[in-house]
Amino acid sequence: MKPICAKLTPVAVVIALSLGISGCNDDSDAKVESKAQQTANQDGLKQEASKDKLAEAKQFISQAESQLANLSIEQNRAEWLYSNFITEDTAALAASVGERQTALSVQLATKAANYSQLPLDEVNARKLNILRSALVLPAPLDPKKNAELANISAELNGLYGKGKYCMADGRCLTQPELSGLMASSRDPKELEEIWKGWREIAKPMRPLFEREVELANEGAKDLGYANLSELWRSQYDMQPDAFSAELDRLWGQVEPLYESLHCYVRGELNEKYGDEVAPKQGAIPAHLLGNMWAQQWGNVYDMVAPQDADPGYDVTELLAKQGYDEHKMVKQAESFFTSLGFEPLPETFWSRSLFIQPQDRDVVCHASAWDLDNLDDIRIKMCIQKTAEDFTVIHHELGHNFYQRAYKEQPFIFKNSANDGFHEAIGDTVALSITPNYLKQIGLLEQVPDASKDIGLLLKQALDKVAFLPFGLMIDQWRWKVFSGEITPAHYNQAWWELREKYQGVKAPIARSEADFDPGAKYHVPGNVPYTRYFLAHILQFQFHKALCDIAGDKGPVHRCSIYGNKDAGAKLNAMLEMGQSKPWPEALEVVTGSQNMDASAVLDYFAPLKVWLDEQNKQANRQCGW
Repeated sequence: MKPICAKLTPVAVVIALSLGISGCNDDSDAKVESKAQQTANQDGLKQEASKDKLAEAKQFISQAESQLANLSIEQNRAEWLYSNFITEDTAALAASVGERQTALSVQLATKAANYSQLPLDEVNARKLNILRSALVLPAPLDPKKNAELANISAELNGLYGKGKYCMADGRCLTQPELSGLMASSRDPKELEEIWKGWREIAKPMRPLFEREVELANEGAKDLGYANLSELWRSQYDMQPDAFSAELDRLWGQVEPLYESLHCYVRGELNEKYGDEVAPKQGAIPAHLLGNMWAQQWGNVYDMVAPQDADPGYDVTELLAKQGYDEHKMVKQAESFFTSLGFEPLPETFWSRSLFIQPQDRDVVCHASAWDLDNLDDIRIKMCIQKTAEDFTVIHHELGHNFYQRAYKEQPFIFKNSANDGFHEAIGDTVALSITPNYLKQIGLLEQVPDASKDIGLLLKQALDKVAFLPFGLMIDQWRWKVFSGEITPAHYNQAWWELREKYQGVKAPIARSEADFDPGAKYHVPGNVPYTRYFLAHILQFQFHKALCDIAGDKGPVHRCSIYGNKDAGAKLNAMLEMGQSKPWPEALEVVTGSQNMDASAVLDYFAPLKVWLDEQNKQANRQCGW
C-alpha cells in the first residue's frame, strides 16, 4: 500500500498533522500507535482497578478485625462461664458461640485468600496472612462437607473425653486416673495393662481421622495451600520447608544431650527391672517411663536419682511452714513480676479469678490464664493445691496474663504472642527463675544448698524438659507427613512408631498393628491442637532465660540464676511482650536475645554440669549409648 501522504494535498497534510495523524507513514504505524494508546488506557484502568481492589482489601481487613474482636469477647465470657459452672445450659451457650466463631473464621479466611496476591502495606499484609492461615482445621466451601467435618471433629473429641478403661480387677478409670497410676506404679505388668488399655479408646478414631484429613486438606486447598501441612507450617513467618529445616537444626543441637540422658535412664531402669523388662540396649519400652505417652520422665526420678541428691528442703513443706494459702501463693507470684517493673494486676483479677475448687459445683480444674476483654480483664482459673508444683504453675500462668496485658494496645489481630511457642515459653522462662536463690530472697528458704546438690535438681528438670524435646517434635512430624500424603492411612501406626523410635528411642511394649491407632491416644491428635509450639517453647524458654540473666548481670551458672528484682531484665522482657504478633517473631526474639535466630545452645549451657555427670556415669557403667 502507498503512503497516505501521496493522496493528500499539502493543506490536508497540515490538518492531519495538527490532529496527531502522521500521514507520511503507512497505516501499520498508525495501528501500532493506536494499540500503544489502547495499552496505556488499559494499564490506567488496571491501576484504577488495583487501587479499588487495595481499598476493598483494607476495608475487608478492618471489618474482619472488628467482627472477630466483638465475637471474641462474647466467646471468652461463654467459655469462662462454662469452665466455672459446668451444666448442659452453659455447655450449649459455649458451643453455640464456638460454632459462630468457627464459621466466621472460615468465611474470613476464604475471603482473605482472594486478596493474598495484592501489594498491600506491611501491616495489612501481615494481618491478611494471619487471617488466612490462622485456621487449624479449615472446612471445605461445600456446606455439606463443612457440616461433616464439624461432626467428625466433635465425635473425635467425644471419644477421647469420654474414654475409660476397665482394669482386670474391675476398676473403670478415666485418663487422669490411669495417668496417676502410671506415675506411681512400679509393677511392669500393671503398667503394661494400663498402657495397652488406654490405647483401646483410640481404635474407633481411625476411620474418622482419615476422613477428617481428607476434608481439611480440601479446605486448605480452598485457601490456596497445597495441603494442611503447608498451612500449619505457614504460620511461622518463614517458607514452610524452611521452617521444617529450622526444627531439624534445633533438634540436632540438643540431640547429644538427650542421648546421654536416654542412655543413663535406660541403664538405671535395667538395673531396677532386669533385662527381660528393660533391655540394656536399644529403645526403652514406653510403659516404664512414668507417663502415659513417655513424653516426660519426671515421675521415675526416684528410680534414677543419684545418691545424696536431696537438696535438703521441700518447697511444699516450706509453703506450709510459712503459712502460705492459695491467695498468698498467687500474691507472691505477682510480686515476681512487679519486682521486674510490671504494674500490679488489676483489682478485677483478684475478684474474678478462681483459685480454690468450689464444693457446690463442677468446674474445669486444669490451670489456665484468661483475657476476657482484650484489655484489662485478665484472670487465672485453677484449683490450687498448696504444693511446690502448683507454686511453679502459678508463676507460669501469670506469665501468660502479663503477656496478654502487655500487648493490649495492639490491634486485635496482633493481640497474640510472636509465634505460638512464645506464649508458653514466657511462663516457663519465669518458672526457671524459681531457684533456691529466689526462694531465699522471698524468705521461704534460709540457706541455699551448695553446688553438690545441683546435679539432683538438674536431673529432675532434665527428666521433664530435655526428655520432652523429641516427643514435642515428632507429633507434628507425623501429622505433617499424614497431611501431605507421605504417610498413607495404611501405614498410620507403623509410621508413628518408626518416628517415636527415631526421635525418642522408645518402643511399644507389645506388638502393634494397623488395627491400632496409637496417635489417637494423645489428646492433641483427636483434638487437632498443633504441637510444635511446645517444642519451640522448650527451646525458647532457655534462650530467653540466659539472655535475661546476661542483661541482669548474673555471673554465676545459668541454672542458678534468678532475674527476680531486676528492672533492666524486666524492661527488655516487657518491650518484647508489648509487640504481640505485630512483627515477625525473629524481630521479637531479637529484642531480648540480640539475635533473630532460635538457638538451643542455651539448653546445653543450662544443663552443662549434668551432661558431664551423665557421661561419667555412662562411662563408668560401660553403657553403650544410642538405639
